[in-house]
Amino acid sequence: MALYFCLTFRFLDPTFHGRADGGNCEWPPSPLRAFQSLVAAAARRRGGTLDRNSREALQWLEAQPPPTILAPSAVEGSGFCLSVPNNSMDIVAKAWCRGNYSNSGDSSPATHRTMKPVRPRLLSDGAVRFIWALPDSPSDEIRGHIQTLSWAARSVVALGWGIDMAVGHSSTLSAAEVWSLKGERWLPTGDVDNGGLRAPIKGTLDNLTLRHQGFLTRIRPDGFVPPPALSAYQAVSYRRAAHSPGRPIAAFSLLRPDASGFRPFDAARRALTVAGMMRCAAKLAAQRSGGTWTDDKIDAFILGHGAGCGGAQHDGRHVPVGPERFSYLPLPTIEWRGGHRARVVGSIRRVALCCFAHGRKEEIAWARRTLSGRDLVDGRTQQPAAMLSLIPESDRVVRCYTEAASDWATVTPVVLPGYDDPEHLRRRARNGSLSQEQNRRILDHLSKRIEGLLRKAIVQAGFSQELADHAQIDWRKAGFWPGTELAERYGVPDHLRRFPRLHVRIQWRDAHGEPVDVPGPICVGGGRFYGVGLFAAWPGGKLLLYG
Repeated sequence: MALYFCLTFRFLDPTFHGRADGGNCEWPPSPLRAFQSLVAAAARRRGGTLDRNSREALQWLEAQPPPTILAPSAVEGSGFCLSVPNNSMDIVAKAWCRGNYSNSGDSSPATHRTMKPVRPRLLSDGAVRFIWALPDSPSDEIRGHIQTLSWAARSVVALGWGIDMAVGHSSTLSAAEVWSLKGERWLPTGDVDNGGLRAPIKGTLDNLTLRHQGFLTRIRPDGFVPPPALSAYQAVSYRRAAHSPGRPIAAFSLLRPDASGFRPFDAARRALTVAGMMRCAAKLAAQRSGGTWTDDKIDAFILGHGAGCGGAQHDGRHVPVGPERFSYLPLPTIEWRGGHRARVVGSIRRVALCCFAHGRKEEIAWARRTLSGRDLVDGRTQQPAAMLSLIPESDRVVRCYTEAASDWATVTPVVLPGYDDPEHLRRRARNGSLSQEQNRRILDHLSKRIEGLLRKAIVQAGFSQELADHAQIDWRKAGFWPGTELAERYGVPDHLRRFPRLHVRIQWRDAHGEPVDVPGPICVGGGRFYGVGLFAAWPGGKLLLYG
């Protein structure tokens, strides 16, 4: 059973004044801020020093991946200013030494004050939680660390400025208990970002100890020596669970081999062919590039094999590589047609490479540099079928697949990650032997199963469970976009032909039912690494007026 270590801070007054680098408002509170509060609390319990158990527990915690943060919704309050000393009492002391006791000018402490702007965050609730995943069966050593940290959490007095008084406690929770907690979930993206939240790393505790010792000995016989700055930490990018990060792409036009114009491909019958030719072109380019493109990396990242040529095998079954691979997305053109200027899905004239895993910007940049100008070779004739030409992400068609929107609909159908009717209930409903009420129940049951499979496919595509749970989903065999064909007419990989195919429309919503703009590319279901289950921004979700 999945277990989590949850560290909770509850503010006595639902406000937060903490600032990030550059004086910007910090929200949610950073993991480093929580770690520093624990260090101070643990030391306070031992008269200002850390015992061995506390040090080992804190070193264990600093070595963990950045936690998930569960925070209440917060708004920036109206600002005000405080009159505070500007640390210039040395000027006042010099005036007094000269005999100036007039309490005016340099001799007055009130003269040397400055106005400090304050703009707190106003919280809807006072609790902020930091959640770390634990092994399925925590060892006695880890349980001991958790107990030590729990004792330290009870001695926390503040999180943020000194006026941000807080009480702390910790607990070990199951996955169900974590999901039942209220608040906005903030997830680490895995990207190191100078504008992100500070998080501890190995060595942070030693660095804090050194800084504290420097602070205690800052006044020396030879003068003032400022304590060393804290340097052992990382800045991690965080995002709301209800929001999805954009993914970098490399987009290309498909030109005729002589570059005389577009080379169109039929979206229903040739999309897999385009994806396969792109895959082969990327493989050849990587083999010729050498460098970091080893055989194993080519097998995994470009070909999608598990480990080694041909893919890994486990008990006779193929082991997929996961999202750490290129996705080849043929992009059907979305164009204006007819007297009413309706937006219609047309043939494929562009293709994009992306990676559904976070990061991987270097591989995408390599594809932009290397693949432009290369031929796509037809696997049957071994003749060039098209030529790639790099285009910017601002291209009007590419933007239909990448710009953030709350409403999306498929241009190629989603392949469900399972059977929608494993018990053949639909066949029983059609033979006329059941009552109207029984037929209704069967259809309701099948509808719920399809909905569950689609939400499962959304999570498998890399979106958060929160987005999947609150999305409004519609599906049918016929396409939502004009110009799309019936779902069964689209080609899919051989191993997916036995699974149902559906055109899908997704309206992204948060827990309050409000629209959430999600950036693309969005590709869901089986075959998503080859452009099967590709979505484009629906006009109702974002106004797209491209001429």
